[in-house]
Amino acid sequence: MEWQSIETNISDNLGRTFALESQANVGGGCINTAMKISSVNETYFIKFNDIDKLAMFEAEAEGLRDMAAANGVRVPTPICTGTSGNQSYIVMEHIAMGGGNRAVMSEFGEQLAQMHQHTSTQFGWHRDNTIGSTTQVNQQDHDWVTFWQQWRLGYQLNLATRHGIGSRTIQRGEKLQQALTHFFSDYTPEPSILHGDLWSGNYGISEQGEPVIFDPATYFGDREADIAMTELFGGFDQTFYTAYQSVWPLDVGYKVRKTLYNLYHILNHYNLFGGGYGAQADGMIEQLLAEVG
Repeated sequence: MEWQSIETNISDNLGRTFALESQANVGGGCINTAMKISSVNETYFIKFNDIDKLAMFEAEAEGLRDMAAANGVRVPTPICTGTSGNQSYIVMEHIAMGGGNRAVMSEFGEQLAQMHQHTSTQFGWHRDNTIGSTTQVNQQDHDWVTFWQQWRLGYQLNLATRHGIGSRTIQRGEKLQQALTHFFSDYTPEPSILHGDLWSGNYGISEQGEPVIFDPATYFGDREADIAMTELFGGFDQTFYTAYQSVWPLDVGYKVRKTLYNLYHILNHYNLFGGGYGAQADGMIEQLLAEVG
């Protein structure tokens, strides 16, 4: 690791000198190596990966900036990206995390609804990024059903085929692809700015009591996809959902569509980790096809 080049990059982007005094490992991630780096009077958060992952970090920085522009939930401010030795990295604001309470979760729900009200004219994004370590294709489209058919469900099914998931799951998944219009017969989503990977591991409460979201897989899509992800691995406190609904109520069809949106993530988990995620995806596809009739 060539720390001098990182110091220079940080200094150039801050417009003042950053002189590294200490660094400390930070645990918790499974994709990148993370550290806190400090000068005498300021601390930043840095993530490292292989040198060919620079585009992933560049997309993360752009995603954080786009979410910040929505003036909703707080996100870490990206400082710079670059390469050092045989590694790539992203440097961002370090936000010390503390505890939370139900009132903070209510604020979180309201702020996420406000963020989702920042919309675009098309679904997708101006560049691809990653969901976990999987490429997330964000080819822009005016039609949400087409976007989800091709670049979310279809893309993950194609990967799952290569990774050996059962042919029955693929056949039924392709049947679901063709039936997607059924779930949008009386619902037309807006292209909202999304976090894209909003599970409990990607949010925190700062020491000042502010909700913070990080590690995004940003794109413009149906806001229900973000809400669905919050329910996938245990769910958030009910005050979060009540507050969100008070700002921007969800359509009644969300109760069915959330399984469709979370199928994307379960297929991605199968493609990353294998195991029982394949059977879970098959069960979700069966549940959704039963809705089609």
